[in-house]
This record gives sequence, C-alpha cells and structure tokens, in this order.
Amino acid sequence: MKNGEENRKFAGRSEETMRKGGYFSRIRAAWIVAFVAAACGERPAYTTVDGVMLGTTLHVVADVRSVSAQELRARIRKLDAEAKASMSIFDSTSLLSRLNRNETDRIDRHIAYCLHLADSIGALSDGRYDVTVKPLTEALGFAGKERAAVPNLDSLLAFVGRGKVRIEQDRLVKSDPRVQLDFNSVAKGYTVDLLAALVEAAGAENYIVDIGGELRCRGVNPHGESWRVGVETPFDGNQSDGEFLQRRLRMHEGGLATSGNYRRFYFDEQGNKVAHTIDPRTGRSVLSRLLSVTVAAPTCAEADALGTMFLAMGADDALAAVERMPGIKVYFILAGADGGFEEFVSPEMQASMIE
Repeated sequence: MKNGEENRKFAGRSEETMRKGGYFSRIRAAWIVAFVAAACGERPAYTTVDGVMLGTTLHVVADVRSVSAQELRARIRKLDAEAKASMSIFDSTSLLSRLNRNETDRIDRHIAYCLHLADSIGALSDGRYDVTVKPLTEALGFAGKERAAVPNLDSLLAFVGRGKVRIEQDRLVKSDPRVQLDFNSVAKGYTVDLLAALVEAAGAENYIVDIGGELRCRGVNPHGESWRVGVETPFDGNQSDGEFLQRRLRMHEGGLATSGNYRRFYFDEQGNKVAHTIDPRTGRSVLSRLLSVTVAAPTCAEADALGTMFLAMGADDALAAVERMPGIKVYFILAGADGGFEEFVSPEMQASMIE
C-alpha cells in the first residue's frame, strides 16, 4: 500500500444502512451514480431518457439533434433487445445461452468483440480474468440458477480456461463441449459503449449514458460543466442508489465502471462469505481487503473488464499490477485496519477527483 496524499482513511458505515436492490438481469454488482441536472432552461436542446435496460436502470442525458425523444427511446429499446438476445446468460433463448448448450456454434459481432477483449485483459491478469468461468459461477449460484448444494469446483476446473475455446471465422470452437462463457464482466460495459454510439449517431456531441451505474460520457453537461459522477461506499449490503457516496469524480470523456463484492454475495452453511468474483485458477470466491475498484478507460467495456480483473487479483496483486500499467486510471477502496476504509488513487486518476 502506498503512502501519500492519495491514500486516505474513512470511517465505515453501519449495517443498519443496508438496503435492497437488483442488477444486469436482476442483479447489480457495483453502482456509480451520475449526478446530472435535467435540462432546465439553460441548454434546452438536451434530452433526458430514464428507464430500464438490461434489467437495470437506464439514464441518458444528451444533446441529440436529429431525432425526437420518442424516437431515441425506440432506438434504445431496440438496442436493449439486441444486447440481451446476444449476450445474456439469464435469457435461455439468447445466442450465448445456445452457444453454451452447444445448440449452435455461430457467433455474432457482439460475442466476437467480448471474446477478443477478454483475450486482451486476460493477458494482463495472470489467469485471474477469464470469461469461461460460467461452470463456476453457476455452481456457486451467480449465473441465474440455484447454487449446487456441494459444488465440486475442482472437477469443474477441467473445462475452465480461455485456451479451451477459439474463434474460427464466425464460429466458436470448443475443445470440450462443457466449456461455457459468462460475459457478465464485460457485456454491460460493452452495451454502454453501444448506447454511446447510438446517441452519437443521433447527433449528440455532449452526453452521458448510464446502465446500472456503468457509464460513458463526452463533452459537458447541460450547464456547460464537466460531468460529475459518484462512487458508492462499499459496505456490505449497500443497495442504495447513491445515498452513501465515498467520492465524486469529474469526467469529460470515456468510460467508467466499478466492481465490488459488497452487493453480490451470500454466507454458506459454515458462515463463510461467498462473493461473485471467482478466481478461474482455483474456482474459489475471491475475498480480500480490496472492496471496490473504479476504473476509467477509453471505453466502458475496457473499464468493466479491468475492474473485474483487479478485484479478482486481490489488494496486493492489484496494487502491484497498477505499478506495471503506466497511465491506468484507477480508484481503489480497501478495508482499513481500524474498521474504516483506505483509498488508493493512481496518479492519472487524481485529476478527476473532486475534493
């Protein structure tokens, strides 16, 4: 852990503040709340769209120029249906679900993109980031099915590993038919990028798009200022929609995503905490004093995947990895020795922090 001005301690929050909530296909990981003023006379050209996308919250503020708000909503609904039909593991009819059941081997551009990005992030992770983890996440109850009473994780590891699947032209080739893919670590961020492209195609030059707390922005808000977002305090069970914030950040362009183990977890029969972040090398849940990881990157898909990677590494290895990645923009919240929180802010992220 580095010492210096970027590392600060904060008092923890009481469990009495816990609330209930939901995320990508009814389960949420970590939440980032976008603080944006609605168009209120200063910039009337901005359009605001709120609703549901990928089974979680949708928030769009954009100076769209070529379509009406009604048409923009229609295009967003179409994109929502397209994304879920391709990449959802919770929809049994999606292309990804059919690939996992070996009912087809043909992929689309969304599956191809996510696999290629997974290769890039996986190469940085020493095996900690791997989208073939579905047999493990399913056995532990994080893939839309009841968890196994006594999961045999060691046996499942035989068909987990990115080297066990490849793309040949537009087809997915598996070395073992039991290999399955889980894109929950990247699909939401990638869909945020698709949504950003959608509003740009509608003529927007200034916008923020947010799906379930993962976002991408460009330009300025309706008041002509940088976009401001908040990162939630990662105490166990925090399901609030921005009520408890640890930090506020300013953004002008790019993607932002947060990963944490304080929402998606349970306690097993022995009282051990089991979190949704899984180490693909061991099959076990990853728990460390690294509680929350926020990453800023050119795209939200990259931020989403990198956040999962760092969280899976644990505190010490994640901090060491940051040292090997010049230019990376990260904000870590860690458990402090006194029961509060410690912060690590990479030098490149420091300029985005609002004191």
